[in-house]
Amino acid sequence: MTPELQAQYEGGLKAALDAGYTVLEAGGSSLDAVEAAVLVMEDFPLFNAGKGAVFNNVGGHEMDAAIMFGLGLEAGAACGVSHIKNPVKLARAIMEHSGHVILCGAGAEQFAKRQNIAFEDDAYFYTEQRYKQWQEALKEDRVQLDHSDKKFGTVGAVALDKEGNLAAATSTGGMTNKKFGRVGDSPVPGAGTYANNNTCAVSCTGHGELFLRCVVAYDISCLMEYKGLSLKDACDIVVYDKLVKIGGEGGLIAIDKLGNIEMPFNSDGMYRACRSSEGRMEVKIYKTPSP
Repeated sequence: MTPELQAQYEGGLKAALDAGYTVLEAGGSSLDAVEAAVLVMEDFPLFNAGKGAVFNNVGGHEMDAAIMFGLGLEAGAACGVSHIKNPVKLARAIMEHSGHVILCGAGAEQFAKRQNIAFEDDAYFYTEQRYKQWQEALKEDRVQLDHSDKKFGTVGAVALDKEGNLAAATSTGGMTNKKFGRVGDSPVPGAGTYANNNTCAVSCTGHGELFLRCVVAYDISCLMEYKGLSLKDACDIVVYDKLVKIGGEGGLIAIDKLGNIEMPFNSDGMYRACRSSEGRMEVKIYKTPSP
């Protein structure tokens, strides 16, 4: 990580943070805020989502995204879609207009066309960094998690608005060199993305298979709702104990109905940022002390 590259990552995080916070500051909804933040990151080529999505085994891009609104537990998600410029927009359209929760592959793309969601050709998604990662993975015939230097790159946002509504959104290109239409935790409500006004909103990044098996996002909400734990205590149990026990590496961002923010991770780093109306402002990449 050169100083120049670090500055670019931090700039991308801050731009996303500002986009989401501007919505909230103007009295907008948390749903609009998380979508706005994720849109910025999908358009930023250094993150593994949208324009910067990693290559799959056949040299294409299969992207996943989800969005969830805590007021009525509404959710929408897209899995394994290609050529969609902003998968988070498709996820929201699925939530609001499809009558379903999850659409995948060609069917999701057909729905996207009906909703006038923007498409891009392969050249738009090409970045030299991702191409080199794919070539290295091909040579070794392996699937590569997107955690170069152990700093996870799937994007997500969580927010609490002035009406007390929580929302979460997550978007990812998945694993470099992935095969067989693999889908991780990001587009699965309760695993990689969750929002419930009674408890919290959560967006995860990490080794998706392990996050799926632990139902990470919903587990945090459950610990709060049924055991009365604080957001911090619930996050600590799941990230530093439950996930670690089965080798689940990664982290998450979370906010509760009182506006408390947690950004725990058990890897060496996680691109993360937060801003609150009480003056908290952070943009970080590297590891901080954990329990």
